Amino acid sequence: MKVGDICKYMPTSTVGKVTDIAERNGKVWALLDFTGLYYNVSLLAEADISEYKEVSYKERERDRTQKVRSVEEFAKEAEDVNIDMFMPSGGG
Repeated sequence: MKVGDICKYMPTSTVGKVTDIAERNGKVWALLDFTGLYYNVSLLAEADISEYKEVSYKERERDRTQKVRSVEEFAKEAEDVNIDMFMPSGGG
């Protein structure tokens, strides 16, 4: 596997182009452009180019920006539709 290869993450069938390869703690990871996440290469398989949908950087950033909301915005929306929400505090 090398940068530029089209791969599929088998558990979810996510397809992307490898943009970086990294090794950490004895495992090799590949960064897929579609999600911007690193995947363990042992769970990646070669994918056909027809499975790959190239998304422009601008489009990816627009989608990412639309999905990101502050806690305050989310709380306001929850208040507007009368949803109770809580923040977990951890503990054991």
